[in-house]
Amino acid sequence: MQRVNKQPFKIDLVRLHALCEANYVRLLRLFPDYEQGNTREFSVGTAKVRLEVLERSRYTTFFRLHQSHAEDRWLGHLVVDVRAYHDAGMLEVGAFQSHRQIQARYHYPNSRMFQQDEKLQQNQFLADWLEHCRANGRASIPAGFSRSSF
Repeated sequence: MQRVNKQPFKIDLVRLHALCEANYVRLLRLFPDYEQGNTREFSVGTAKVRLEVLERSRYTTFFRLHQSHAEDRWLGHLVVDVRAYHDAGMLEVGAFQSHRQIQARYHYPNSRMFQQDEKLQQNQFLADWLEHCRANGRASIPAGFSRSSF
């Protein structure tokens, strides 16, 4: 019988930090006036997106990102809580859907079937989602304005 020498899983901190730094910039492009307002809403196709400030402190801001569809019963909805570290210029996922306290790594297999690099994957999903919102998001037109007035 041949033994397989399996290397222990190592977290790619350089990649994770770079991703969190890029996500910080992505979020601020979508919600540049977060210090003056608590919410930002826009549409992405048929989905409605809401970025909401939950809590502010000197060096951090907690946001909740929502996405809902007219067909929520089929497509579900997305809820992601993120924490922005302004002094470090980083944004990381704090809760994804109902999963809170994301570990840096998980033993695999595990009872919830999280991947070993679940934290990295959730932050990568956030990066892709923020880019999709930025590329395809459309602001709602306030009542009383017509498209020709812009």
